[in-house]
Amino acid sequence: MIRQMETPKLVLASQSPRRRELLSLLAIPFTTLAVNTDETFDSRKTIEENVREIAMQKAEAAGKVYKGSQPAVFIGADTVVVQEESVLGKPSTYDEAFRMLQNLQNATHKVHTGFAVVSDSHRHCECVTTSVTFEPMDDREIERYLEKMKPYDKAGSYGIQDPIMACYVRRIDGCYYNVVGLPVSRLCHAMKTFIPGL
Repeated sequence: MIRQMETPKLVLASQSPRRRELLSLLAIPFTTLAVNTDETFDSRKTIEENVREIAMQKAEAAGKVYKGSQPAVFIGADTVVVQEESVLGKPSTYDEAFRMLQNLQNATHKVHTGFAVVSDSHRHCECVTTSVTFEPMDDREIERYLEKMKPYDKAGSYGIQDPIMACYVRRIDGCYYNVVGLPVSRLCHAMKTFIPGL
C-alpha cells in the first residue's frame, strides 16, 4: 500500500491583518505565528537584499518556535516604500506621516516586498517590486486622509487599499497585492514546490 504524503501545515509569520487577508486568497488553510526579529537595514546591502533577508529571518524564526507535530511551511515577508532611494518606514507621528505623503504626492515611488518560504527540505526567497504614481494631494486632502484612516502602521504612511487613497492612485506598474503587503501570484508560484497539488 502506498502511503499518501501528508500535506504540510502552512504558517504565516505575521499578525498583519492585511497579510492574513492576502494569504487567504490562496484558499488553503493556514495559521499565524507572531515573531520578533530585527528589521534594521544593513547599509552595505541593497534595499532588495535587505527585505529578502528580513523576510527569511521571519520565516526561520517562526520555524524555531513552531510547536506542532505536523510538518510545516513557514512564510515571512517585509514591505518597504522607497522614494529616490530613501526608505519610508512606518511613521511615528502625525507630522512625520504628513511629510511622507507630501513627498509622495504627484510623484512615482517603488514598493518592495521581500518574501521567504521555508520548510525542512526547501527554501525560497525573492523580492517583488511595484511602481506607484500618485495624483497631487493638497494639504487639506492629506489631513483628511490621515484623520480618517490613521495609517501609522503602514510603510510610507498609506495603504493603497484604504478608502480615500483610491482617489489619488494614478498608476500602478506591477502587482497591486505587492503594495498591500504580499505578492500573491509570485508567492503561489513559489509555494508549488512546497505544497503538492497547489
